[in-house]
Amino acid sequence: MCLILFAYHIHPVYKLIVAANRDEFYQRPTAPAHFWEDQPEILAGRDLEKMGTWMGVTKKGRFAALTNYRDPNETTVGKRSRGELVSGALTYKGDVRDYMKTLEQNKSQYPGYNLLTGNADELYYYSNIGQQLQKLEPGIYGISNHLLNTEWPKVQKGKEGLGEIVQENRTEMIARLFKLLQSADPAPDELLPNTGVSLEWERMLSPLFIQSEDYGTRSSTVMLLADHEIQYLERVHSRDGMEEQHFKILV
Repeated sequence: MCLILFAYHIHPVYKLIVAANRDEFYQRPTAPAHFWEDQPEILAGRDLEKMGTWMGVTKKGRFAALTNYRDPNETTVGKRSRGELVSGALTYKGDVRDYMKTLEQNKSQYPGYNLLTGNADELYYYSNIGQQLQKLEPGIYGISNHLLNTEWPKVQKGKEGLGEIVQENRTEMIARLFKLLQSADPAPDELLPNTGVSLEWERMLSPLFIQSEDYGTRSSTVMLLADHEIQYLERVHSRDGMEEQHFKILV
């Protein structure tokens, strides 16, 4: 997943609003959001190569999502799959803060990542690059492939759009969130970050919604988390079109 936008304790009904895009190579096998057969408490998509996930929620209202930290010089040889961090957070039996603190002890076992996890009452962020566990305060946030709230054009544009949508509190909020996630306008060259990839790749990766021959936005997800209800909507994108699913969980 390459972009997570979220509003925490800002909306009068939904304590956590998430709008996220997962970007990946088209050839990587992936299952859409579903309740896992081996972990029926988990609702999430699944990476069929490593059997982890990039974002999900449980029937009890625990949420987790992850982005990779972009560093083309980093080696992944001998390191564990980042997708297991999300499924680990969702299946952990203890307090979510305790789970996040275990990651501080194992930070070198994974390539660079950002992990967000919590529920309606507490939300935590940790990156093994930034190496600082944070309990988040109410606000509008964005994570792409750097650290939390890094001022990349897509993060800034996404946060501004999310803030407007949440404050207006209109009934078509879900449709507007998906429209925001589908913004495919690239950023101007002078605003592009320098992350060690080519200028061509920086341009291609700069929109909220990415499209190219071999790599792009594979799915868009909107989650609305209230005290006793979760709405989880996913749009899966492919060359053949788009398919949408809508799940509702009573917590």
